[in-house]
Amino acid sequence: MLTFKDYTMDQLQLPLSFEDFIPENHLVRVVNTIVDSLDLSPLYDRYKQGGCPAYHPRMMLKVMIYSYSQKTYSSRMIAKALRENINFMWIAGGNKPDFRTINRFRLQMKDIIEDIFYEVVKLLIDKKYIKLQNYFLDGTKIEANANKYSFVWNKSVRNYDRKLDEKIKAHLREIDQIVAEENQIYLEEDLEEKGEHTRITAEQVAAVVESIDKKLEREPENKPLKKKAREFKKDILPRKKKYEKSLETFEGRNSYSKTDHDATFMRMKEDAMLNGQLKPGYNIQIGTEKRYIVGFTIHPNPTDTTTMIPHLQHLKEKLGRFPENIVADAGYGSEENYEYLEEKQLGNYVKYNKFHWEKRRKNRENPYLPEHLPYNKERDCFLCRNGKHLEHVGDRKYVTDAGYETRRDYYRCEDCGGCPYAGECKNSDKPKTIRISHRLNELKRKANENLCSEKGLELRSQRVVEVEQTFGRIKGCWSFRRFLLRGKEKVKIEWGLLSIAHNITKMALEG
Repeated sequence: MLTFKDYTMDQLQLPLSFEDFIPENHLVRVVNTIVDSLDLSPLYDRYKQGGCPAYHPRMMLKVMIYSYSQKTYSSRMIAKALRENINFMWIAGGNKPDFRTINRFRLQMKDIIEDIFYEVVKLLIDKKYIKLQNYFLDGTKIEANANKYSFVWNKSVRNYDRKLDEKIKAHLREIDQIVAEENQIYLEEDLEEKGEHTRITAEQVAAVVESIDKKLEREPENKPLKKKAREFKKDILPRKKKYEKSLETFEGRNSYSKTDHDATFMRMKEDAMLNGQLKPGYNIQIGTEKRYIVGFTIHPNPTDTTTMIPHLQHLKEKLGRFPENIVADAGYGSEENYEYLEEKQLGNYVKYNKFHWEKRRKNRENPYLPEHLPYNKERDCFLCRNGKHLEHVGDRKYVTDAGYETRRDYYRCEDCGGCPYAGECKNSDKPKTIRISHRLNELKRKANENLCSEKGLELRSQRVVEVEQTFGRIKGCWSFRRFLLRGKEKVKIEWGLLSIAHNITKMALEG
C-alpha cells in the first residue's frame, strides 16, 4: 500500500509570522539592523505634510538595499519579490508598493544617496571594521544605458561647424547690402586682421536673419533675398544652434551619447566581439580598505590620471579627513598627482608608468637612458658615456586640463661627431637630445623608495586583492555590468545602492 506525507492545501499552519522562517544571522536581518541605526533625516526631509500617506522611507530604503544585494535591480522584479519572497515580505512589513512607487523612490534619492552611503562608512569606522589607514584606489568602466551607435564626436562637430561658417560667409558675400552692414563681424579678412576667432555664433546668425527680414520689408519682391532668408531660417540657424548645443554638452570630452549625454564612449573590458568597439559608459572610481568600499566617484573621462585629485577631495569633504596612505596602480602616476599627495602629506604608494619597466635588467643597466646619465647640477648639464656634455638648450611649459603647470627641460649633446656609441645611443644623425622634468624625477624617486620598502611591498601585494575582489563581486557575482538609469546623477544612485549593499553584505559575512 502506497503512503505519502499529508498534503492539505487549505489547512492552517503555525507559525504565522514571516520572521519565524528567517534564520537568525540572515543577511536581511543585518540590513534591517544597519538601516535602523542610520540617521536618515536627509531622506525624511524629502517628504511633505498632507496628502495621501507615503510608504515609510526607512522601509523603502531597506527594500532597495536588500534587493541590490540579491541581484534584483529592476523595479518590476523588486515589486514581484515583495509579493512572493518571504525575506522581502518580512523586511517590507507586508507592504507591497508597485514598481512605479519603487522607481519613484529610487529617483528621489538623487541628492542624498551619498549621504546615506557615508553614514554607513562612518558606522564601519565607529565599529572598527576600517581605520581609514590604507586607501586602495582603482577604477572600472561600466556600460551606460545608451545606444552604442548614438555617438557624437567632438572633432566631427567642430569640423561641421567650421564648414557651416564658411557657407554663411559665402552667403553673406552674395548679399551685398547685408555684407556691407555686418562686415565688422563676418568678413573673414577683417577678423584675421584683428587676430580674432573666426567662429560664428548662433546669436550672430540670428542677427543676420533679422537684418534680412528688415531688408525684405523694404523690398518684398526681392526673390533672391527671400530664398536666402528661407535657407537661413530653415537650415543654417537650426544647424548652428544644434552644433553649439553639442559643443556645450562635450564639456571637454571627445564624445557623448545621444541617448545619455553624460556617457562617454570608451573601451570596455567586456568585449564580446573582440573588435575593440567603443561603448558609452562611465568611469567608476572607488577606494577600499579591507575590501569595504570607503569612497566612490563617477567620472565621464576614460583615463584614471585626472580622477585621483577630485576623488580624494570628495572623500575629504564627506569624511572630514584623508586616509593615511594612498595605494594605486600606474594609471594614477603623474606629476600633478604626486605633488598633490606631497602637499597633503599623504603616504604615496602610487606607481608610475615605467615602474616595472625600470626593474628589468636590460633597462636597469642601460647607460644611454636619460635616467642613468650623470647630472651636473651646478652647470645644469648631463654627461654622456663618451664624456660629452648635453647642454641645456631650452624648456617648455605645459598646462593640464586641471590647470596644473609643469615644465620640461631640453638638453642637447655638444658634439656627437665620431662618437663610437652613436649607433646604440641614438636613432638619427642629429645630435642626441633628451627631455627631462627634474621635479617629476624627484617625485618618482620618492615614490619608488616607498614602493620598494617593506611596507610598500606589502601594500602592493594587497592592492590586487583589495579592489579587484570588490569589482569582482559587483560585476561578476552580482552580474552588474550595465546601468539601468540614464544620466550621471541617476547612475550615482545605482552605484551608491550597490556600494551600500556590498558593505552590509561583507559586514554580515564577518559577523
